[in-house]
Amino acid sequence: MSRVAKNPVTIPAGVEVKLDGSDIEIKSSKGAMSFSLPTGVSAEQKDNSIEFNWKPNSQALAGTSRSIISNMVQGVSQGFEKKLTLIGVGYRAKVSGKVLELTLGFSHDVNYNIPEGITIETPSQTEVVVKGIDKQLVGQVAANIRAYRPPEPYKGKGVRYSDEHVVRKEAKKK
Repeated sequence: MSRVAKNPVTIPAGVEVKLDGSDIEIKSSKGAMSFSLPTGVSAEQKDNSIEFNWKPNSQALAGTSRSIISNMVQGVSQGFEKKLTLIGVGYRAKVSGKVLELTLGFSHDVNYNIPEGITIETPSQTEVVVKGIDKQLVGQVAANIRAYRPPEPYKGKGVRYSDEHVVRKEAKKK
């Protein structure tokens, strides 16, 4: 039995769920998302929750589907955000229009085009906050920005998640 799929997804106030066969559409004031359930998995709405049923060979897909639907409900009600920190002399970030301009110690500036459905804020020159309703897209955008200059282990310079701990190495000895 799938322990994850057994738990129903509770629907908060202000979120509208529409079930149409295997298609689920979730709407709120922040936006709308949709998902098609895989074969062998079905969902039904009871009061203000969604419960999942599955055929014997679809347990893993039921748990995955439940997690995706739960993330969609959380995304349209609260949203997701990832915070990145730039550490290094002269490392800066600023948003101009739909482009994130990063100065990361290269001979040129790095321009990152912000995808649709994502908002990026720079509260200070060394902080970047990625926000959106799609958990997967927010994580991917944050990973793409971090990939331009991942933190290095000797001085700790680079782009890192604000809650990330970089293990430091000892420098060469004479």
